[in-house]
Amino acid sequence: MLDDLDDIHPLFHGAPASTEFKKLRKRIVRQTREAIEHYGMVDQAARQDGGRPKWLVCLSGGKDSYTLLAVLHELQWRGLLPVDLLACNLDQGQPGFPATVLPAFLEKMGVPHRIEYQDTYSVVVDKVPAGRTYCALCSRLRRGHLYRIAREEGCSAVVLGHHRDDILETFFMNLFHGGRLATMPPKLVNEEGDLFLYRPLAHVAEADCEKFARAMNYPIIPCDLCGSQDGLQRQQVKQILDGWEKNSPGRRQVMFRALTNARPSHLLDPKLFDFAGLALRDAEIDENLPDIPRLS
Repeated sequence: MLDDLDDIHPLFHGAPASTEFKKLRKRIVRQTREAIEHYGMVDQAARQDGGRPKWLVCLSGGKDSYTLLAVLHELQWRGLLPVDLLACNLDQGQPGFPATVLPAFLEKMGVPHRIEYQDTYSVVVDKVPAGRTYCALCSRLRRGHLYRIAREEGCSAVVLGHHRDDILETFFMNLFHGGRLATMPPKLVNEEGDLFLYRPLAHVAEADCEKFARAMNYPIIPCDLCGSQDGLQRQQVKQILDGWEKNSPGRRQVMFRALTNARPSHLLDPKLFDFAGLALRDAEIDENLPDIPRLS
C-alpha cells in the first residue's frame, strides 16, 4: 500500500521502502491521528452543519513542519481527516532566508499554499536590546500575522508543528524559570475567540520528526538564520533532558505521560482544588471513641 505511487500523496513519493521507515511513518501517522481525536481538533459543529473546516498549516521549512504537512495530507488522502488544508509560509525577512525553496517545493507537491512576506525581523532587531534573544517578540509578531492570514483565507484553525519534546521542554522552562506548571496546550482558542490553534504532533517525538524528514529528503531550512539561538534557556533545558534520557532511556515519554495525568488534589494550587472546603466524612466525632495518642 505504501509503495504504490497511485495510492499515496505526492509528499510521500520517493519514500524509503525499508521496514524501519514504514514503521516510523505508521507510528507518526497513528500518533498524530490519536492527538487529533483525543483533543477534539476537528470542528464538530462545522461538520454537523454540513461544512468542512479549513486549517492553515504553518510551514517554516524545518523538520517538524515538513513532518506535520506530510502527515496531515496523508490523513486527508486516506479520508481520515475531513478538513481542507492550506500550507502557509511567513517569510519574516531573516537574512539569508532562501525565499524560493518552499514555493518551489509546494508547487512540485501540488499542495495548496500561500506565501506571505512581512519584514518582522527588522522590527525585532530595532526593539530588542543588544544581547537579548529575539524569539519571544518574533513569535508574537509571527502569530499575529498568521491569525490575520487565517481569517483572510476563511480558516478555522492555525496549525503548528510543535512536537512532544517542544511541549516537555516548555513545561520545564516554566517550572525552572517561570515558577508555574504550564506548557504548550495541544488545542486552544486565541484571545479574540475566533480561531483555534492546534498542535497535532503533540504525541510525536522530535527524533521521529528528524528521522522522517531526513529520510524523505525534504529541503530543510535551518532555524538559526537570525543568529539568536545560542544560549537560549530552551537549549539548556534540552541538554538536561538529553542527559536524563541518556541515563534512563524512555524518561522523556514517562515525563510527557505525567502531563496527561495531572492530579490537582495532589498539587498546591487552591484555585484548582478546594483545599479549604475539605471535610471529614463524619461531621461529628463519636465521643465513645478512645483517645488517639499523639506522636512524639
